[in-house]
Amino acid sequence: MSMIFAKPNAASIPLHLIASGDLSEWLTDQPEHVAKWLDTMGFSASLNEVCLVPDAQGACLLVAIGYGTKPARARSRFHLGYAAKTLPAGTYHIETKLKRKALEEAALGWLLAGYRFGRYRTQKPAKAKLKAPSSIDAKRIEIMAAGEVLTRDLINTPASDMGPEELEHAFLALAANHGAETKVTVGDDLLTHNLPMIHAVGRASNRAPRLLDMKWGKAGPTLTLVGKGVCFDTGGLNIKPGGSMGLMKKDMGGAATVMGLAHMIMSLKLPLRLRVLVPAVENAINGDAFRPQDILTSRKGLTVEINNTDAEGRLVLADALALADEEKPDCLISMATLTGAARVAVGPDLAPYFCDNSKMAKALKSGGKSSSDPLWQMPFWAPYEPMIEPGIADLDNAPKGGFAGCITAALFLRRFVDQSPRYAHFDIYGWQPAATPSRPKGGVGQGARAILSALPKLLKL
Repeated sequence: MSMIFAKPNAASIPLHLIASGDLSEWLTDQPEHVAKWLDTMGFSASLNEVCLVPDAQGACLLVAIGYGTKPARARSRFHLGYAAKTLPAGTYHIETKLKRKALEEAALGWLLAGYRFGRYRTQKPAKAKLKAPSSIDAKRIEIMAAGEVLTRDLINTPASDMGPEELEHAFLALAANHGAETKVTVGDDLLTHNLPMIHAVGRASNRAPRLLDMKWGKAGPTLTLVGKGVCFDTGGLNIKPGGSMGLMKKDMGGAATVMGLAHMIMSLKLPLRLRVLVPAVENAINGDAFRPQDILTSRKGLTVEINNTDAEGRLVLADALALADEEKPDCLISMATLTGAARVAVGPDLAPYFCDNSKMAKALKSGGKSSSDPLWQMPFWAPYEPMIEPGIADLDNAPKGGFAGCITAALFLRRFVDQSPRYAHFDIYGWQPAATPSRPKGGVGQGARAILSALPKLLKL
């Protein structure tokens, strides 16, 4: 799917974004017939109002778009996405003077509003085109949109067509497009290469588990991204009820998001060395499935008591994180649709992240604000460490009690990172439960743009 702006020299119709309190003043600079038309149409500049104003010949002279009040705008984002979806065919440009951040959000929102998932049903393409504002980096916005499209497409594809092997194909295609090196470790070779927990989680499926490994870049600081690639999660022997299994095609949302972010980094040719690790598995059930009360030995040597086979994501991430940590990257980030507790804590729209390094945490927070990719910092709360120590083994994958589930999961992962100076873990949802401007219901990326924006501060690029 092409997510690009219209050509800069194309003839275009002006878009006027008008705040509720500015309508009267704005009208003083417009021809009298514009004011009469807007009055006839009942235009009040409420947020997301769209009104096409004709000229004397009936052609579209301009488009008035309600920008509402500041409190109204704060309740959502990508406001121009609504107009992008509703306007008729044509080429448009933003006439209103806005701050750079607002222009970037408007432009990105316009592109993302053009997303269609058409693999299984023909979807009408977006007809309205936007010329990029001259003051923004249009190519960067287009690249971010393309990375988001990749993430959405991967998440939206059902497990019947997006198992571990199909995720591998997408991973290898991404690497080939950017000239990256790859290595794939499949099935019993995971045991040979000391990745036992990835193997244990995926061995019950007839779709072999695997670790996908990509390296790109020859010089610069090192960044490693680890994404959870559970292509479908039945819950294993602790099987999920039907209602909880309904969205489990999205349990590879962490993998999809780091792949989208990797596309952004490589397309922008950032001066760094990138590594992407994706443990790709299906958590299925057969006679070879791992069991409650089993004790697994991880790549790092730590033993893990299995108290719930539905807490499998942290197991595959643990082996991948241990492998990543051995290289001591300058920055290590894991992303996963890991816990329901994170959704209870912050809902579907915020991406919670855990980070001990104050400078890294601050850079991520700033990156989220500047890229309209909201984050919320959560604590690696050390007093909860005893909750993940069962006594019979080093670690418990599903501590009892039901408290602080996203924190204990993050603490579990942190046990496998002790060499990297900067580590952050994102517990994302990866799904938009109800359509909003530029974010249709379905798979969605979270945290990728925030990380991209933070990289210059994180790695001093």
